[in-house]
Amino acid sequence: MDPWARLSLALRILTVDPVGLGGLWLRSRAGPIRDIATTALSETPFDRPQRRLSASIDDLALLGGPDPAATLAAGRPVHRPGLLSDRAVLILPMADSAPPSLTARLAQALDRGQHALIALDEAAEDGEGLPSALSDRLGLFVTLDGERSPRVLPRPIGRRRLAKARTLYHLVTLPDDLTQALAQLAARLGITSTRALLTTRRAARAIAALDGRAEVTEADLIRAAELGLAHRAQPAAEAPPDQPSEPPPDQQDQPDQQPQEQDLQSLADLLIEAAQAALPPDILAKLQSDRATRAARGASGTGAAKAGNRRGRPLPSRPGRPDGRSRIDLVATLRQAAPWQVLRKRTDQHDRALIVHRSDLRLKRYKEVSDRVLIFVVDASGSSAMARLGEAKGAVELMLAQAYSRRDHVALVVLRGAQAELILPPTRSLTTTKARLRGLPGGGGTPLASGLATALDTALRARRHGMTPSLALLTDGRANIALNGQPDRAQAQADAEQIATAIRAAGIAAVTLDVANRPQPALAQLSGLMNSRYVPLPRADARAIAATLA
Repeated sequence: MDPWARLSLALRILTVDPVGLGGLWLRSRAGPIRDIATTALSETPFDRPQRRLSASIDDLALLGGPDPAATLAAGRPVHRPGLLSDRAVLILPMADSAPPSLTARLAQALDRGQHALIALDEAAEDGEGLPSALSDRLGLFVTLDGERSPRVLPRPIGRRRLAKARTLYHLVTLPDDLTQALAQLAARLGITSTRALLTTRRAARAIAALDGRAEVTEADLIRAAELGLAHRAQPAAEAPPDQPSEPPPDQQDQPDQQPQEQDLQSLADLLIEAAQAALPPDILAKLQSDRATRAARGASGTGAAKAGNRRGRPLPSRPGRPDGRSRIDLVATLRQAAPWQVLRKRTDQHDRALIVHRSDLRLKRYKEVSDRVLIFVVDASGSSAMARLGEAKGAVELMLAQAYSRRDHVALVVLRGAQAELILPPTRSLTTTKARLRGLPGGGGTPLASGLATALDTALRARRHGMTPSLALLTDGRANIALNGQPDRAQAQADAEQIATAIRAAGIAAVTLDVANRPQPALAQLSGLMNSRYVPLPRADARAIAATLA
């Protein structure tokens, strides 16, 4: 089925029973294709209003609570309803970057059976994707990555047809043989979630209701499996190997059982083929990579403790006036005003229940941090490859696992040949970085100056995007290629020292790991010019190197 046809079918199914199906996981990067999809979404006639959320929404706006401004104006507690107070179809852009707190709130809201969620997954790299707490609760999945604009735009279902389908939906039945085939399909795909089976049953019933039928057919179940089960397949869920043939049972004892089992088996095979054909060839690998990398998060450092590009941990509130950007800390404000209520009510002419002065206001504060970019400069020249390149690769891989836990970005610069090469710009993809690193061959000269210059340029560009760059240099210190690409050991050392001075002037934190068999005085001098921490590691393994970098 064409992806745009799947999207149109998914939206039609969702209009019949949005709460029972949980919602739709729409995977598409931001762009014209996604805009077409969201336009079709906005025109879909749901039985409840659509509410658009933000990944950075706070609990007050989401769940509701005391309204500070209205409370102060009215002189009595005023409660403001949240977006989850009324039944709605929630639309969450950038769902792949939703914080755990928002993910938990939305999961609870879906479990209460009052809302449906349409998650717009904009993940651009492997290792990113929708949190499992949401993906497990959304019954439908459509991907539009790599697709072109449709020839015919998805059209909403007619209201009369939709009303008939909603009335018939509760009367539609699913035959027992199709139920057993669905269970076999889930087992063979390695799907253990009971939600997936229930939502796929509902999707098949909705398809039958849309066609005006009171019983689900095999074709209905296949189309529902394409939307609800294909993306949940596990990589280990393969057909079991052929077992040694056993003597067949007595045909006279069980005359009808074997044909029935063969029918169910053939139907399950047909469902699997339809599920596999529903997705692009690489989408299952990407989804499995998303699950694996989210499960493998470790520990790592953070960015600079200063105003950055994302919100940090809360700090004690401070006195101040609301300026449109800061938020009032209601609890701290009431705590400040409470001891003065008796004295203030003696002179109050309006008999207000609560008297809050401007001096009582307390504003929320956060320790904002910026994402860290850890730029690895790895020496893959001939001299280093003979000695420590394998250990350096292992150390970088260990650090990558640690850095991924806090969503740090990682860049990889390689020293090899006549010029250094940025083989991986700043990314949060653990899988891609490991693949590039493992396939890195050694050999050639050591363009140390070129590598430092490339790292400096990468760090400055990252800083302009509000990130905090840091640099980790792993080399044996034998620079022999000048900045112009010519073999000249003296000029190469002079160029490297010049770039090191520029790194120090830019205020970029760095650490230099001397992985030569013997400590190199020239590299120690270069580290001093760069104002970096110099660590000689003549006999350290990958874990010792990673521990030093951490």
